[in-house]
Amino acid sequence: MTAPLQPARIDFADAAAPRAIDYDDIYHARGGAFEQARHVFLAGNGLPQRWAGRQHFAVLETGFGLGQNFLATWAAWRDDPARCAHLWFLSVDKHPPLPADLQRAHAHSAEPALARELVAAWPPLTPDLHRREFADGRVHLLLAFGDVAHWLPQWVAQIDAFYLDGFAPAKNPAMWQPQLLRRLARLAAPGASAATWSTARVVRDALAAAAFEVQVEPGFDRKREMLRARHAPQHSAPPPVGRRWSAARAPVAIVGAGLAGASAARALAALGVASRVFDTHAEVAAGGSGQSAGLLHGVVHAHDSPHTRWFRAGALRAHSVLAPLIAAGAVRGSLAGLLRLERGLDAGAMQRVLDRQGLPADYLQVLTREAACTRAGCEVTAAAWWYAGGGWVSPRSVVRTWLDHPLVEHTLGTTIERLRRDDSGRWLLLDANGRTLAHAEHVVLANADGFARLIAADTDAASDAEWSLLRSRGQITWLQQAPRDWHPSVPVAGDGYAIALGDGLLCGATSDLGDDDPALRDADHRRNLDALQRLSGRAWPLPTPSPSGRVAWRVHARDRLPLIGGVPSATHERRGWSRQDQPRFIPRVAGLYLLAAFGSRGLTQAALAGEVLAALLTDTPLPIGSALLDAVDAARFAARAVRR
Repeated sequence: MTAPLQPARIDFADAAAPRAIDYDDIYHARGGAFEQARHVFLAGNGLPQRWAGRQHFAVLETGFGLGQNFLATWAAWRDDPARCAHLWFLSVDKHPPLPADLQRAHAHSAEPALARELVAAWPPLTPDLHRREFADGRVHLLLAFGDVAHWLPQWVAQIDAFYLDGFAPAKNPAMWQPQLLRRLARLAAPGASAATWSTARVVRDALAAAAFEVQVEPGFDRKREMLRARHAPQHSAPPPVGRRWSAARAPVAIVGAGLAGASAARALAALGVASRVFDTHAEVAAGGSGQSAGLLHGVVHAHDSPHTRWFRAGALRAHSVLAPLIAAGAVRGSLAGLLRLERGLDAGAMQRVLDRQGLPADYLQVLTREAACTRAGCEVTAAAWWYAGGGWVSPRSVVRTWLDHPLVEHTLGTTIERLRRDDSGRWLLLDANGRTLAHAEHVVLANADGFARLIAADTDAASDAEWSLLRSRGQITWLQQAPRDWHPSVPVAGDGYAIALGDGLLCGATSDLGDDDPALRDADHRRNLDALQRLSGRAWPLPTPSPSGRVAWRVHARDRLPLIGGVPSATHERRGWSRQDQPRFIPRVAGLYLLAAFGSRGLTQAALAGEVLAALLTDTPLPIGSALLDAVDAARFAARAVRR
């Protein structure tokens, strides 16, 4: 379980140098935050010169503080005509500032426009890795809230420049421990550099132990000296293939034009990678993603498990991606909050769970039944979790918007029946007659449970891969005229759900394993209305004639987490037990990826899942930590089989 966050306590008495009360140290030199950032961290890492002409350049900072180094780096990137196409800024903070304190810290910023964007994008203070984009999606901030000792081993990235910042070693020795700084070597890209204002012996020795060549340089303000360093290991690996990604390469082939496929196409397009999306149906979102509305919210359990952390991170990312699209009218929905009724606990027990995890009110609150009734504007039957950023969204409109991009091509009404490699190692996508429909270096299978058929033959995929997939039939019910005295102002979920859309009410949904009946059934409408009665406390007779609705199928893994990443290779079956008890060590089929098993929570996890897939494919920094990656890795069931 991750530790609850404690926000920073800041003394602003000296406007030139805000002080952290808990560390009795200032956030930056009195000579100026931007001036210090330029002298120590930018110049100390040879920036902006070193990012010139690069496609991707990644910076990792060990203490975000008030974000001054980030803003100074962003400003330098903005002003450099030779800048890299994408700037990645990874940072961590154990005690992030509250929004009001962050705004106060930047009230007289040297870059007021950039500071306003940072303040506006400030995430809820949850112990997660938060991703934000700026400069039309070309500046990426990956901000981890929590202890650097927890997050430094969790990063999955190749770092070009390290900013070693934080409170002084004498004030915060845990942040400068040698064993911690030695971990920089694992993240260092070829030619990586590091810089810090601290010249403490412990810092110099730790950098040297991590194979950095250290130099002492003139310092800034009252610091006479600073350190700059270059990573120079005796033995180094070649640069990862993904760093040589070129727009000249063939588009990525994506099989499936639902939420999964659209999320992959969107995330790849944001990195400048073209894709071609194939689907059997004549239109996008024709399967499970074709519902008129669906719920979006995180989950909370007594223990902050990988399942809880994945869906919390997914919900937070979905809100940051979809809220602007809803505001612009590109996507239908409302993220003004969601009530999830809790029958297993009373409000007091719920509050104890929340207090133990320390989750903030702008993510999650506990409401008594009476308060939940007030928030809904109608009667509900139990205390509730209030997800402030939750709500409802039209998945069909999300898919259409994400696929509407110049780098995304659609090929609909076309069934991919087989995959085969040609003599050059490229993938051929074949129809039922064996005709080649496309060739690609990389293929993403985002076609629900249809991927199993495609990888069963003519690939090097593990022949006995245990995907643990379940397929369930779901039916929703549409009540065209809802009673005016039960018309909730926000979605209400729990045992079933209800979403008010115009004058009507969407409710559901049933879940039946192994049921392939596509026809609407009155018995299932009745089940949905019974669930609605448990939410509302009132009877709902079955209308005559029968209400309308929709049937679709959900696909999920037995652990209720998605399948993301490279397809396991049959090689792992031949190699036996050699370091394959963890997913990251399982060999993969080159160029073949899965993005599947979203189950009933596609809207919550799609944006994040697509970005994880795109990061794996292009070797850019991952938006989740390694432990969470292991939890959703497509090879996790193969690894579990090895452990057994």
